[in-house]
Amino acid sequence: MDVQLSLEEIQNFKGKYPKQLWYLFFSEMWERFCFYGMRGMLTYFMVTQLMMKDEQANLQYGATQAFVYAFTFIGGLFADKILGFRKSLFWGGILMIVGSAILAIDPKEFFFLGISFTIVGTGFFKPNISTMVGTLYKKNDERRDAGFSLFYSGINIGALLGGYACIAIGKNYSWNLAFGLAGIVMIISLVTFLFTQKSLGPIGLPPGNETNISVENGTTFKTNKKPWHTYAVFAGSLLVVPIIMQMVAKTEYTDYFMYTIGPLTLIYLFYEMSKFDKEARRKLLAALVFIVFSILFWAFFEQSGGSLSLFAANNLDNKILGSVTLDPNGVNNAANSLFVVIFAPLFGIVWIAMARKKIEPNTVVKFGLGFLFLAGAFYIFYATRFFASVSGIASLDVFTLAYLVITFGELCLSPIGLSIMTKLSPVKLQGVMMGMWFLASAYGQYVAGLLGAGLSSAGQNDTALQKLITYTDGYKQLAVYALIAGIVLLIISPLVKKLMGDVK
Repeated sequence: MDVQLSLEEIQNFKGKYPKQLWYLFFSEMWERFCFYGMRGMLTYFMVTQLMMKDEQANLQYGATQAFVYAFTFIGGLFADKILGFRKSLFWGGILMIVGSAILAIDPKEFFFLGISFTIVGTGFFKPNISTMVGTLYKKNDERRDAGFSLFYSGINIGALLGGYACIAIGKNYSWNLAFGLAGIVMIISLVTFLFTQKSLGPIGLPPGNETNISVENGTTFKTNKKPWHTYAVFAGSLLVVPIIMQMVAKTEYTDYFMYTIGPLTLIYLFYEMSKFDKEARRKLLAALVFIVFSILFWAFFEQSGGSLSLFAANNLDNKILGSVTLDPNGVNNAANSLFVVIFAPLFGIVWIAMARKKIEPNTVVKFGLGFLFLAGAFYIFYATRFFASVSGIASLDVFTLAYLVITFGELCLSPIGLSIMTKLSPVKLQGVMMGMWFLASAYGQYVAGLLGAGLSSAGQNDTALQKLITYTDGYKQLAVYALIAGIVLLIISPLVKKLMGDVK
């Protein structure tokens, strides 16, 4: 394969962002349209079309999302060991397209089959494009966090468009069309990647099998690994679909899976850590601290796809700024993404400016700030009860304000988390550690489902006012827990910073 640029040439880019970041930005943007469009429909679709009770729908949502993120670890592992990031990303995209097509044919009859293809596909796609973003930068490049913030903006443009469009189409026109649209934009994502991947040089090629041959305009890479390894991964990912289908359909199987995958993953990581020196092991321990706290963050944050989805459907009016009529579920799915699109580049610029003045907070402090914003957001969700009618219908304006605050918390944590995984991980473990970052999200999603089910269990037939009280009481408790977590992070920041060594 002829490569136009070497890795050194790519990493020596001028300006704030490498050009390759924009290509990955657009590919990820359309993939996130597909993913968040599907995600935003799940709970509402299960309650209104599959006739599940609220509590069961929350558990089902948590199980589905947990498997999505758990498979990112497996996808990262196979990318590191066999496929390389590019093949893994492409194969994942194909599986996501197949899942969307199945759902478009008959979302009620084939719901769990289509979702299972999407789960496995996302596992191959999601962690590997983020890892390629990290590879665009040298180890201590201060522009890395800004690059991930811009990339995160791309994620959320897709989430904004998909989150609002898919559920609006499903509710008002056709669920078949809504699921089909998710597949169409996934095709756009793959085409974008295919036409721009040449600019990535050696980034994302299969691991451990490159032979470097100097040529006039770059480097030629030849692979010697037997192709049956790749075909075995493809076949295995198809064979596992029926198993995932059964495990997602019956949430008790999800419990067994989550009790098992985490400990096994830690055992594997400690085994891999034993191969590295003391400094590398300390950095990986620091990465684990971030991973553990991210579980808590996502457990609270991901109420957006579960309990907040039902809260929006049952307890919000449809007016914003007094006169604009919007679907409350569409706002629930899209408000966070809109704010990320607006503020992510600004946060990136702020981090760069602070770094140049040597006053940028370290990553642990950023994480702590993320939890403090999260606490403030959930207190505002709680405060919607003070702006509700006597019938229990609350203000969409206040609800949207909470999403603005939660977005600030997310921008302090999520893009920084993606960046820090690539900084703290040895090159040979970057795919695995990115997968572990998303596996932490799996546990967060799983716990989010449990929390949402608890909030929904008070009474299926409660009045809107009773549901308002139940949900907002729960959001107040989450605000307290988030506040405690943020304070703990700020207290232990010097210890974690010491483990991180030369990584800022």
